This record gives sequence, structure tokens and C-alpha cells, in this order.
Amino acid sequence: MSAERKPKTNPRTAERVGGSVKKPERHNGDEPEFKALFHAWLESHRASLVDSVSRLFKQPIGSFFTCLVMAVALSLPMGLALLLDNVERLGGSWQRAAQISLFMQLEVDAEAGTKLRDEVAAMPDVAEAQWVGREQALEEFQQLSGLGEALKELPENPLPGVILVTPEEVDKDKLEALRQRLADLPGVQQAQLDLLWVERLTAILTLGDRFVFGLTLLLVATLLLVIGNTIRLHIENRRTEIEVVKLVGGTDGYVRRPFLYMGALYGLGAGLIAWLLLAYGLGWLNEAVVRLAGLYGSDFGLQGVPAGDGLSLVVGAVLLGYIGAWLAVARHLSELAPR
Repeated sequence: MSAERKPKTNPRTAERVGGSVKKPERHNGDEPEFKALFHAWLESHRASLVDSVSRLFKQPIGSFFTCLVMAVALSLPMGLALLLDNVERLGGSWQRAAQISLFMQLEVDAEAGTKLRDEVAAMPDVAEAQWVGREQALEEFQQLSGLGEALKELPENPLPGVILVTPEEVDKDKLEALRQRLADLPGVQQAQLDLLWVERLTAILTLGDRFVFGLTLLLVATLLLVIGNTIRLHIENRRTEIEVVKLVGGTDGYVRRPFLYMGALYGLGAGLIAWLLLAYGLGWLNEAVVRLAGLYGSDFGLQGVPAGDGLSLVVGAVLLGYIGAWLAVARHLSELAPR
């Protein structure tokens, strides 16, 4: 009688337990595939970042001067923009330079003028309204004109009360519409607005903004060229290594990654240096500005670099470094095929 054939059990896939087949449990060491890939991706990025940092520190002088050149190019447009903001603050505000003066009729007293001032201040396009009574206007005119003694001989005050209206924004069409609306108010004899000064002011602001914008575009292009040429030199120095990596199956993303980190690190260093240059430069210039303003009886002083602008400068520098490195590697990646 032949022996009974027993069913074979693969110990790698199942085991005999109480007459039934049970699949082996997955051990904790057998991680799911996506988790293993994620850990490998993180490890690859960490290794690329460490490699980029070490290569920059191996050439500290060259890395520093590259960051310094980028920092100077970054600090110029930001510095000009900050100076324009300080000049605007020096003038009080551009809106005050475009005030509308409402000359009241002589019979309008202080109570009626104050009431009308409150109505004007509540209008949507008005930022502020100020009442100047007849007596106050006469005193100011005496001080500014130098005719104080002659004005005292007048039988009565010839100056009317005035409401000084500060608009919300400086726009020629809106200001003219607001002036016409204010001129139709009861008790207003004349509404005066120096439109020529407004046009000059707008032209000056537009010129300054366009100059800073054009300079920014020019220096951004310069930064991209600087970082691109720097990354190109790094690529040439590692050409043999890159060809070997691609020969054993390295992907374009794997080859590109350390250079992108290197460009971002260059941008980070340049942004921090530019922030320090701006802070020190404005502080150094502020000493002379405070001394000059003090001679004119003013307490004006330059404001430093706001934290938000400084952080924006650093983030923008990192992005420029990253983009410049990407463009440089993309241009030379086709040449890096193994020979």
C-alpha cells in the first residue's frame, strides 16, 4: 500500500496550522513600497543638500564673492525703492500735496464752517477735511507774508474761512470731479485745486517707479547670468562624475538636484548679505540725513529695512538662484550623455 502523499507547503508563503494553511504575517521591517520610495527620495535630497553645502564650503572665498556680487545687484533696486518711500514720507504724504482748498463766503461763520467740514469729511473720496477760520487764516497770512503791520490797519478781516480737503488718492480725473462736487456745496465761493502740481507729482512718481522697475529687470537678468555661469563651471568640473552617474542609470532629476540646491544656497547667501548691506547703508546714510533735517528744525529720519521687505528679498533671491541653476542645467543636460 502506497504511502499517502502529503500536500506540499511553501514555507515562504504559507504554514500548516491545525490542518489549515495560514499565510505568514508581514513583519514590521517589510515596509510598503511607497513608504520605502518616500524614504529613498528624502535621503536623496538630504545627500544632495549636504553635498552642495560641503562643496560651497570647500571654496569659501569664491562662494562668498559670488554671493557678494549677487547681493550688490539685489540691494540696488531695493535700496532705491526704500529711498523713494522715505522721500514720500518726508513730504508728509502725496495726497496732502494735492489738497483742495474751499474758500467760503464771508458771511459763513465758524459754526456753519465746522458743520460743512464734517459733511465734507464724510464723503467717500475724502480722506480728511480741516477747517481754518477767518482769524486763524489772517494770523497765518501775517506771519507768512511779512505784512503784519500793514494788515493791522485794515478795518476788518478780508480773508474768508477755508476748508482744506485731502483726497483719498491722487488721480487727475477723480480730483477734478471731486473739486466740482465740492464747489457746488452751499456757502462755498471757490474750490481751488492746483492740477498742474498734481500732474507734475504724478509724473515724478511714474518716472521713479518705472526707473526702479527697469533697473530691477536689468539686475534680475544679470543675476540669472551670474548664477548660470557659476553653475556651468560646477557642471564642467563634475562632467566625468555626471557621465558615470548617467551611465549606471542615474536620471536627469538625480543629476540636476545638487545643482538646484547649490543655486538656492547661492541665492540664500546673497539675500542675507543684501539685507545686511541695506540695513548698514541706510543706517550710515541716516546719520547725515538726521543732521541735515535738524538744521531745518525737523526730526525726520530714514526708516530701516522692514522685516517683511527683508524676508521678501531673501525669498526672491533663493528663487532667482533656483531658476538660474535650473536654466543652466537644462541647457547643458543634453551634453552630459555618457560617451
